[in-house]
Amino acid sequence: MAAQMTNAHRRFLQVLMSNGITEGSEAKKLHQHCCETDKVYYAYDKLDDFISTINSHLQPLFMQIRKRISEDDGRAHYAVVNLAETEVTKMASDYTETELEFFRKTMDLIILSENGFALSTDILNLADQLKTKKMKKKEAEQVLKVFVEDKWLSEKNGQYTLHTRCIIEMEQYILSNYQDVARKCNICHSLAIQSQVCESCGTGMHLPCVRKYFRGQTEPRCPKCNEFWSCDTPGVNRMGSQT
Repeated sequence: MAAQMTNAHRRFLQVLMSNGITEGSEAKKLHQHCCETDKVYYAYDKLDDFISTINSHLQPLFMQIRKRISEDDGRAHYAVVNLAETEVTKMASDYTETELEFFRKTMDLIILSENGFALSTDILNLADQLKTKKMKKKEAEQVLKVFVEDKWLSEKNGQYTLHTRCIIEMEQYILSNYQDVARKCNICHSLAIQSQVCESCGTGMHLPCVRKYFRGQTEPRCPKCNEFWSCDTPGVNRMGSQT
């Protein structure tokens, strides 16, 4: 029998849904705040149990709070996922059909790239290739900005990748629709967008997982085929010590 859902659980869920995505340390603070506000038992190391209680009550509604490690910095994030929705229906209420097509084409560029990033110039060139309605460059720039503000995309030095929120909510869609190119990290077994790939066997790993896995090793080798890991990994020198 599922544990009882309290006002603290409801408050926590409401804020998470409002945020879209919540960073791990903020989720811990929110957990404490909700428990203390509603006078519910609180223990700092019981966030996962707290979320499990919420998830047991969300299951009949085909919803779930999911945890995901950011590909950028390795920090945990939480988001509420509607399991009954497809990629299109998740965003359809917020964007026009043209904007959704622009997002899909942008996602194509990112996922089909070697490093999980797409240049802004390449994305903007998609604006006049849309079938629904062509966009002007200025309009496309504004739409890109909105995608970043809404945490569907992340931008770094003129390059775009999928935001952690997007990966959490659309992981199954991406794995189903990009079966030939989408891969899971060999370490954490989550979808890997920003990743390094073994040149010998094609095994992929997130950058944070690469740094963690190779830490302290005298010579980085693929965890699957044991061949030398030839990719240049930030934070790990070729002798395996941290830089």
